[in-house]
Amino acid sequence: MANKQRPRQGVVNRETRETRVAVELTLDGTGRYKVSTGIGMLDHLLEQLSRHSLFDLTVGASGDIERDPHHLVEDVGLALGRALSEALGERRGVTRFGHAVVPLDEALALVAIDLSGRGYGSIDLAFDRDEVGGLPTEDIEHLLSAFANEGRLNLHVRLLAGDNDHHRAEAVFKALARALADAVRIDERIAGEIPSTKEVL
Repeated sequence: MANKQRPRQGVVNRETRETRVAVELTLDGTGRYKVSTGIGMLDHLLEQLSRHSLFDLTVGASGDIERDPHHLVEDVGLALGRALSEALGERRGVTRFGHAVVPLDEALALVAIDLSGRGYGSIDLAFDRDEVGGLPTEDIEHLLSAFANEGRLNLHVRLLAGDNDHHRAEAVFKALARALADAVRIDERIAGEIPSTKEVL
């Protein structure tokens, strides 16, 4: 099978004056994860991403969160996106598109993805609280935008319903997981081919 010829893995180490982030991502995994960022809710969301995409994911991150978690959250998004792009390589044989609508109690999230090779995020999130589990809710959009840009993918995210911000955020990451799982899947009918009329992604 095409996805067995080369392990679809990405390993990224990002270090700045403000943060240190290490990410290991395996696309053809079983949903195993080991995540430690120092921000409880961020850990929870990344664990959901791994579990429901069946990607194996290791994330170790530290930084100046006592000042503001923004730098760390954004850098995790950058490193995760870069790891995804590395794991995809030339993107040969991938389904390319994926979407999911995922409920969590009263919350409902929609995520659509195109592994186009062009980073773009259209993310429309509305939260009532400023923070959930140590994670500023405004930083969730920054993480997703950074992930889309470095992952070289087109990402659309919409919250369709919800009253509880924990449920809203978790539904988004579960939907992201399912959409990614579909998009990165190898289609044996086009194994080895670039899924584009341009023949490049």
